[in-house]
Amino acid sequence: MSMEMKVVCVTGASGFIASWLIKLLLHRGYTIHATVRNLSQSKVAHLLAFDGAKERLHLFEADLLEETSFDPAINGCQGVFHIASPISFSPSATKAELVDPAVKGTLNVLGSCAKAASVKRVIVTSSTASVMFKRNPISPEEVVDETWFSDKEYAEKAKQWNVLSKILAEEAAWKYAGENGIDLVVLHPTIVIGPILHPTLNFSNALFLDLIKEGKEVMPTGIYTFVDIRDVINAHIQALELQSASGRYCLVGTTIHSSQVLKIVGELYPSLAIPEKYKDDLSEVRTYQVSQRKAKSLGITFTSFDVSLKDVVECLKEKKFLGF
Repeated sequence: MSMEMKVVCVTGASGFIASWLIKLLLHRGYTIHATVRNLSQSKVAHLLAFDGAKERLHLFEADLLEETSFDPAINGCQGVFHIASPISFSPSATKAELVDPAVKGTLNVLGSCAKAASVKRVIVTSSTASVMFKRNPISPEEVVDETWFSDKEYAEKAKQWNVLSKILAEEAAWKYAGENGIDLVVLHPTIVIGPILHPTLNFSNALFLDLIKEGKEVMPTGIYTFVDIRDVINAHIQALELQSASGRYCLVGTTIHSSQVLKIVGELYPSLAIPEKYKDDLSEVRTYQVSQRKAKSLGITFTSFDVSLKDVVECLKEKKFLGF
């Protein structure tokens, strides 16, 4: 059974996930209130070019750290997608820069939702960082699922501020939703790859690009989890529309070692040189798994990694991010 949703709010509208979500929501006939920090034309031009945008896309400025700034955008909406959140792997990034906006921003958005009688459901986009960050590496025998929670004490000690921001923002969201009667669903996508609709290289595709061009690792074990952007967007829409959707959902299409990623890239694109350090290390590596059972209850059929990889490489080539 589907819920009737006609007007929705999307925060962080100019980003990778939100841009795709807005495009497909417009295609489905939704009216969208989309928030950005700055209404500068360079940030929103691609959104205004989507089919249906002229008639049904309304842009609002809002700041995660300003308590009531989301009120105008959320007022009158039946559904809210909270996607906006800071992210950075820069060594100079601080706890205050990442954790404070993530937690306060989530609470400010939910505060606006609590005041709007029209809101029926809120979808918060979190990350597997809030699910599977542990002190000890996950073993090949383990299967990660929605009952897992990351170790926030270890994240604090390791100064993993991106991870901590996701953990604390999710904790705050569940607490506030419970206290204020908000119907909340939290989605946990992993590294999201796929074609880019906005003009700049987004964070997750940049991680993928660094891996295939330079062999630059962000995972100490070399084990990566990826999901296709189109699967993530489908999950968002289903999480809003399906009455039965509830709780947390892990969104992981594939778990794979970096050497296998590069092997696939090398086979599909012989002209792209595989980073030298991997040429003698393309053996099969056992990886853990992440359960897809609950995600599939939303009707999600995950895109094969080969298809995702080919589509993202073609996009990176077309946009001149990949030099061949």
